[in-house]
Amino acid sequence: MIELRDLRSFGALVDEMHFGRAAERLGVTASTLSRRIATLERTLGVGLFERTSRRVALTDAGRVLATRLPAALRQLDTALAAARAGDDRGWEID
Repeated sequence: MIELRDLRSFGALVDEMHFGRAAERLGVTASTLSRRIATLERTLGVGLFERTSRRVALTDAGRVLATRLPAALRQLDTALAAARAGDDRGWEID
């Protein structure tokens, strides 16, 4: 199962392209962030980043996810906010 926090961690790393800065932004250690990314990669069965001691770069699979994930997270955040507010306008459940 893919954890939402791992997806958000991926998004932060994509934005920062630096483990230390992304970890600081998320309020976790760089090693925690690294574990989250590794877990996401294992779950998906693909590498998302190419890592060297000096840089981080997206793989092809990472670029695909980085392109599509922000819109999906915005939709999810909107749905969660609506649920918290009890706003059911426009929602039909069969």
